[in-house]
Amino acid sequence: MTSQLHPLALRQPQSYESYQPTPALFDLTYEPANPYLASPTDFKDNCGFGLIAHIEGKPSYDLVRTAIHSLSCMTHRGGVASDGKTGDGCGLLLAKPDDFFRAIAEELGFTLTEQAHHYAVGMVFVNLDSDKARHSQDVLNAEIEAQGLTVAGWRDVPTDDAIVGDIARESLPDFKQVFVTTAEDLDSETFNRKLYVARKKAELALTDDPLFYVTSLNCQTVIYKGLVMPSDLPAFYLDLQDTRLKSHIVVFHQRFSTNTLPRWPLAQPFRYLAHNGELNTITGNRNWSVARTPKFETDKLPEIQKLHPLVNRTGSDS
Repeated sequence: MTSQLHPLALRQPQSYESYQPTPALFDLTYEPANPYLASPTDFKDNCGFGLIAHIEGKPSYDLVRTAIHSLSCMTHRGGVASDGKTGDGCGLLLAKPDDFFRAIAEELGFTLTEQAHHYAVGMVFVNLDSDKARHSQDVLNAEIEAQGLTVAGWRDVPTDDAIVGDIARESLPDFKQVFVTTAEDLDSETFNRKLYVARKKAELALTDDPLFYVTSLNCQTVIYKGLVMPSDLPAFYLDLQDTRLKSHIVVFHQRFSTNTLPRWPLAQPFRYLAHNGELNTITGNRNWSVARTPKFETDKLPEIQKLHPLVNRTGSDS
């Protein structure tokens, strides 16, 4: 029985005498001799993202405004739906604007700790149904308090829903911020680990609510993101127009959706990741994570075996 080999398996190495240099990249008429090899004229679409920071760590609204402008210049890096308003998702990850959140907490009657790293602000997507939203907040509150932390209060994030396109509106959540404080003797790394465990347990308990999603929950950063066009992000999140919102580091990201359809939670950036391009080995990567889960063990996360699946089995590869 004769088997047929893939053309790549038949390729023989070239001798020095027969070697021909690759044509110049500007020659767009060039076609590789072997059609199964990549061509330098191929084009691939991908996300657009960047980072801006003050090298001395001085927060300012000018830096935030510059990041917003930079994001608006990346509209071409993402797709646009037929309604002309729904994009692939974009957003900003900011170093926590301490002065801004302290002012907000004072307005709402929250008591925050003196040290900035002893309180956290979480951005949370909740259900538009008030009963379901209240239930998800209660679940997250309980998990946070189970970690020995204190929920100082919740805030309704001001938004302008008129900015949202019809397609994005079909899955539009409500937007909340939760303020969490901890004891003065807890370091930021341990604080963030406790917040991680609380978030994971809340997510596992609320899998039947597709709109519940914790965008960010740690003592160092906060994320404003959504299924809107880059130029519309500050018009949607009114906080981004407030000159009190000052930061010294901002990551801005326009997603280019490839192997998953756009959704509010999949807008970039993510909690600890902003990446450029998605992987095509998503099934294999997920399976490897499941296979290795029994071997995960660390004294810093003693409950790690109660938090699986550690990798999302249904969303983006990120």
